[in-house]
Amino acid sequence: MKPFIIGTRGSALALAQTTWVKDQLQKNFPSQTFELRLIKTQGDQLQKQNESAITSSTTPLSKGLFTKELENALLTKEIDFAVHSLKDLPTELTPELTIAAIPQRASAHDVLITRYETRFEDLPKNAHLATGSPRRQQELLRLRPDLQFSAIRGNIDTRLKKLEQNSDWHGLVLAAAGLERLSPETSNLKIIPLSYDILLPSPGQGALAIQTRTHDSQSQALAQSLDDPITRCCVETERQFLAGFGGGCQFPLGAYGYLKENFEEKTKFIHLIVRLYLNRPTGLKFEYYFPFENASILSYKSACKEKASIY
Repeated sequence: MKPFIIGTRGSALALAQTTWVKDQLQKNFPSQTFELRLIKTQGDQLQKQNESAITSSTTPLSKGLFTKELENALLTKEIDFAVHSLKDLPTELTPELTIAAIPQRASAHDVLITRYETRFEDLPKNAHLATGSPRRQQELLRLRPDLQFSAIRGNIDTRLKKLEQNSDWHGLVLAAAGLERLSPETSNLKIIPLSYDILLPSPGQGALAIQTRTHDSQSQALAQSLDDPITRCCVETERQFLAGFGGGCQFPLGAYGYLKENFEEKTKFIHLIVRLYLNRPTGLKFEYYFPFENASILSYKSACKEKASIY
């Protein structure tokens, strides 16, 4: 029997995520065979060629830098599934491909990793933090205009190593989900979860996307066994607001959607909170309650309306 091929990037985090997907599919369909195949993306190649330049670069990353080659491998039928971190996947999807499954989301929080402090509020004046994300920088500057930043990119181990090497850095900001999935050595560091009041996540952060060909009904059916409808609705609501503004993963917008239920009226809503930074240090905050059934459509329309009023 021909095996199903699951494409993945070669980073430790990507391998951990894709191995989890493979194990779950194998558990659900024991009579099938699933294999991993490493696909080198443009982003991976750039990091390997000049890691120091990539990790310290302030140049915005192009859309699809870590996903395009995986999508091409799907289109040429080299692989049957591609596993992505959803936040890396552009909101404008290739028509021949579909997101067949979005499994239950891991933590969407960001964390602050420091040597000494145990609370964000305890950071000293003019503290120096490492993050290359415009969203993270703007969110933290909203509360602490005195903070200083150094851009950093690369995998989790690379970033932790950079923190160790730079004694003038007070801390490093990372996604909690990556730490949970990899469990790197951090015993000599303090890990401080940042509440959504401090830092809203990137749309889709903490969620995985399993992509298949649109007309490959067999692969889609297998992948859909891992789909979590609540997670899908929440993250699609976040991503459609981003799409309405025409932004990518480096756009300075944080968004978090979660399910709220009215048991008396038997209704479900997605509560969406958004903060957007467009030349305003305090940002713009939007808050919505969308009916569960059409939350993502309403989110997109709301974003388009807000964009038109701003520009």
